[in-house]
Amino acid sequence: MKKRPFTPSRKMSLLCTLLLVLDAPRALMAEPTPTAVQAFNTYSKTVESRLAQQHRSTNAFLVPSGPNAQARLRHGDQIIEQLTPATNANLSGALLHHWRGTAFAPGATAADFERLMRDFNSYPQHFAPQVMQARVIAHDGDHMQAWMRVRQRHVITVVMDTTYDINFGQLDVQHGYSISRSTRMEEIESPGTTNEHAMSATEEHGFLWRLNTYWSYEERDGGLYLQIEAVSLTRSIPNGLGWMIRPYIESIPRESLEFTLRSACNAIRK
Repeated sequence: MKKRPFTPSRKMSLLCTLLLVLDAPRALMAEPTPTAVQAFNTYSKTVESRLAQQHRSTNAFLVPSGPNAQARLRHGDQIIEQLTPATNANLSGALLHHWRGTAFAPGATAADFERLMRDFNSYPQHFAPQVMQARVIAHDGDHMQAWMRVRQRHVITVVMDTTYDINFGQLDVQHGYSISRSTRMEEIESPGTTNEHAMSATEEHGFLWRLNTYWSYEERDGGLYLQIEAVSLTRSIPNGLGWMIRPYIESIPRESLEFTLRSACNAIRK
């Protein structure tokens, strides 16, 4: 079948359709189903088990990123990989996304990056405009609970209040990692105004229901290799509109991961 040309008018039509879908009656979305949450938790545990194995050895601390990866990273490229499994069809009303990004920050050290990751008060400075506010709720050694207000701008702008349970670890002074699991995510209506409030489950867009983030970092070759994996859960795509909307829905977690990785590299270079 011959593909229709992707003309400007057709692009506008797709964007209008996406806006209508995102603004559709949200009672149909509500919160993720127990089946979707269980699938997300099970998948996340599999990722964490694999990472725990990696973090036991300096020889396999980071996942290789394909041929010529070292040269590309040293040249300043980011390597972005989609790892999303083929099990999304089994999720009820939800989509699971899994992305990995790798980069190299010349001159940076593992200690530099660990200081950056633990300093939540500086996140709005280093990760703006996505991170608007951030603070530590509780701190006990390598375990931390933190809150962030984040903003995502795509077809529409969404502001969310998010809380995370975070653990930091080290293999040695040159190899470190962190595990961040979302514990609460609320979409905010009219942020920064007197009418600001958290939306109910039936009001939300379903933009982001869960997000786990895993950092691995290794100091060598005169700098720091950084690798981030993000596993997220979002609302699904209405039947019959996958071909139209899926590229936009899938671009959001990728663009967010790229932004986070790039911002972290810039921060520790400074």
